[in-house]
Amino acid sequence: MVAATVNSEARAEARRKPVMSKRQRRLRSNLVAYSFIAPNFIGFAIFTLGPIIFAFALAFMHWDGSNPITFAGLDNFWKLFDDRAFKAAFWNTIIYTVFSVPLTLACALGLAVLLNQKIFGRDFFRTAMFFPYVASLVAVAVVWNMLFNPEMGPVNMILYTMGLDPQSMPGWAADRNWAMVTVILFGIWKSMGYYMVIYLAGLQGINAELYEAADLDGATAWQKFWYVTVPQLAPTTFFVSVMLTIQSFKVFDQIFMITQGGPGTSTLVLVYHIYNEAFISWDLGYSSMVALVLFLLVLVITIAQFRYVRED
Repeated sequence: MVAATVNSEARAEARRKPVMSKRQRRLRSNLVAYSFIAPNFIGFAIFTLGPIIFAFALAFMHWDGSNPITFAGLDNFWKLFDDRAFKAAFWNTIIYTVFSVPLTLACALGLAVLLNQKIFGRDFFRTAMFFPYVASLVAVAVVWNMLFNPEMGPVNMILYTMGLDPQSMPGWAADRNWAMVTVILFGIWKSMGYYMVIYLAGLQGINAELYEAADLDGATAWQKFWYVTVPQLAPTTFFVSVMLTIQSFKVFDQIFMITQGGPGTSTLVLVYHIYNEAFISWDLGYSSMVALVLFLLVLVITIAQFRYVRED
């Protein structure tokens, strides 16, 4: 009888509690989810989204960082067409991207295929190839400049011992005709280890039965690579190409450490030009306009890559 009384009281208490509707339960669930997202989003809004919006607005303003901001309209945009440094930076960025992206992709894929084999010291070589990506850029750039020193660098000494005329030796970073080559080689060497790891992950996800079927059909090593490995790595290659393209368009650190945009404007790129205009000339409005052009350029190329892959 006591148990019946307790059960009746429990049922009465349950009836007195408000029953949450389906909409209220969904709202409560959403609030819990947003509470977890909020700290990260607040940080993103303050330190990333806010500055981006401010930079886009600043592209249509005049501001030197100290005096009041004034409206410029399209003055900064028209200034682009008269800026010889911007034109040089634009084409240098295109040249850097056109050469560095496919060469880095090819080197990363070649290393991944080689180090995916069961060879002696495989783990050591994987680590050695990945090390330049995580090493200090300052230290790596200093070593790189020593290696490619036009007068006493080991690279030119090797070329001399191979019979190259001393008068024909490359000047590397000190020569306007070789400076971009030096920067491209540095970028390839520093980045290929990272993308090699991504390709290794893709290679280990390929079904081994495909290679077994190719062996039964009498396929050569090249045919297995071209007709099995490459198609199976298509999603990985797409990801790598997009990331490399974005990375190449915003290259700055290696330019700053090796050539500072020189000699002349031979290695001046868009991001370094933005840095010069913003923090050397203190023309923050014009530098924001160059940044806006760079953003639109990367956006258009990335959309074109996605559309090409979707159609393919």
